[in-house]
Amino acid sequence: MITHSTDVTDVTETVGTDAGPARVTWHRARGRARLVLAVSHGAGGGIEARDLRALAAALPAHGVSVALVEQPWRVAGKKVAPAPRTLDTGWRGVWPALTAPGLPVISGGRSAGARVACRTATELGALAVLALSFPLHPPGRPEKSRADELLGAGVPTLVVQGGNDPFGRPGEFPEGAYELVEVPHGDHGLAVPKRADITRDEAMAVVTGAVVRWTGTLG
Repeated sequence: MITHSTDVTDVTETVGTDAGPARVTWHRARGRARLVLAVSHGAGGGIEARDLRALAAALPAHGVSVALVEQPWRVAGKKVAPAPRTLDTGWRGVWPALTAPGLPVISGGRSAGARVACRTATELGALAVLALSFPLHPPGRPEKSRADELLGAGVPTLVVQGGNDPFGRPGEFPEGAYELVEVPHGDHGLAVPKRADITRDEAMAVVTGAVVRWTGTLG
């Protein structure tokens, strides 16, 4: 059900799921679309995250439609994310809307959303996974590794990780069948400190450049 439209390339629809209504904001590819990149937010924020907005602005010029997905708990106005099982339920419920254009879908997300994408990729038939700020472990708890989720995605995977992410710095990641791109000095939100030798805009350019290049290899 389409609930809001700002122009022909930016349309928001509400999608019913077993976890409650979710919301999908489409940023359509300019010209002929070849892929859909569906990305969801983390447990502490929404689709206003700087990296998600940067991807929505950059990818349509490269034949990739971007679908920014708000999980049901965010749509309901709740401030605390539910259990992983419920997040997965919401993502599964949105999937038919993401595949409706008839294009291959890259399943993606940031932080908790990246975990959801990894856990469900094979089951849902995703073309690939984009993991932004994958939370490899809780801060200060490297023994609580979630590497099995990342390594078990089963499809081509790109991880974009901040160099100073307390949830897992690039050097902590295990070897595996995925590509990892580092955002120098980036924290869990991929923001960089003012004293860094890279600006905030340059950090976002690292993110968008990596994803544009990687999606170009997928189709």
